Amino acid sequence: MITAIVGGNWGDEGKGKLTDVFAADADYVIRFQGGANAGHTIINQYGKNVLHILPSGVFQEGTVNIIGPGAAFNVERFRAELEDVKKSGAPAPRILVSDRAQLVMPYHILFDKLEEQRLGKNSFGSTQSGIAPHYADKAMKIGFQLAELYNEKLAEKVERVCIIKNATIKGLYPDAALLDPKEILAYLKEVGAFIKPYLCNMADLMHEAVKADKNIVLEGQLGALRDITNGIYPMTTSSSTLAGYGAVGACLPPHAIKRVITVVKAYSSCVGAGPFTTEIFGDEADALRRKGGSDGEFGATTGRPRRMGWFDAVATKYGVSVQGTTDVALSLIDVLGYLDEIPVCVAYDVNGTRTTEFPSGDRLDMAKPIYEKVPGWKCDIKGVTEWDALPQAAKDYVEYIEKLIDCPITMISTGPDRKDMIYRK
Repeated sequence: MITAIVGGNWGDEGKGKLTDVFAADADYVIRFQGGANAGHTIINQYGKNVLHILPSGVFQEGTVNIIGPGAAFNVERFRAELEDVKKSGAPAPRILVSDRAQLVMPYHILFDKLEEQRLGKNSFGSTQSGIAPHYADKAMKIGFQLAELYNEKLAEKVERVCIIKNATIKGLYPDAALLDPKEILAYLKEVGAFIKPYLCNMADLMHEAVKADKNIVLEGQLGALRDITNGIYPMTTSSSTLAGYGAVGACLPPHAIKRVITVVKAYSSCVGAGPFTTEIFGDEADALRRKGGSDGEFGATTGRPRRMGWFDAVATKYGVSVQGTTDVALSLIDVLGYLDEIPVCVAYDVNGTRTTEFPSGDRLDMAKPIYEKVPGWKCDIKGVTEWDALPQAAKDYVEYIEKLIDCPITMISTGPDRKDMIYRK
């Protein structure tokens, strides 16, 4: 069985917790896209850990965790997170890295920061993790695939790449230091020596795993609305966040992915720039932000306060649709227990026209939320594990959302711990 766990919104939906839960029965957990620009927070018997590049199955003994060829591999984060997992007291994780994954270079991170500074008020709100420059180089065929680190002519490629990069520095960032090919080559050699024991031929490995009907979990990063093609372009990430890309980013046949679980928040939050139709501000936003998440709604990577909003059924139905969702997991419903009434965005007003279609381009910038309010339950439901134990108003909220997004909600997260889950048939 192959299951993809992906996000339905802007990211930060709670995918890490769900992956940690499903990893208990998984043979493999695979990060199939993205890099260290978003974190998955895991809370279990080993404490609270935030993973940026390691798959969220690393705390499950016996599970093989793989960073696939679609990922942006940050070796510094990889080293640091391995140390953090060891310090947590968890069993030594079983980790492999596809030899076709590409390396996030230090100059990718540098260029990301320099470009955000250059753009100023027109910046993209990047986490400055080097993701856009990394994927741009991949498309330009001037990235470094991990398998290339052992090529005889590696030094020649480094020279070619430095010519391009230094021309960019001179033209756009003249205050920055030029790249030294010798330093770059030495860095690549050191990374090659370190990473070699972890490398695998993932295509062969997955071919055999599918034949043997192994249980495989695909872990997506960010959410559908940040997808490079179908998201809120250009305020997107630089990879595909959709379950369909799991076939490419994890070396799997498309027909083998049988279940797509899309994680959706019971309200909305967002890190980074771009249209966010249900955004709220001031005391209203602060109250929701303080209640949200395991320690409030702050970016796991940046620490920035997340932008807050109410549940957006228009955006969520779109996200659920493009993910090819079979099940929805609704997260963080326990956060809403302080509200007398809960606003839900059921449609948009775009230039005076009511629509439930998620628009693109500047039509999305013009969209205004149309709300309906539903009764709150005014009690603490944190840690509830049975559907029948929920107050009726909370059940009504779940069923109301389920109808709006036209997809079954089969799992409900009622707290940050892996055991805080309700499973519905």
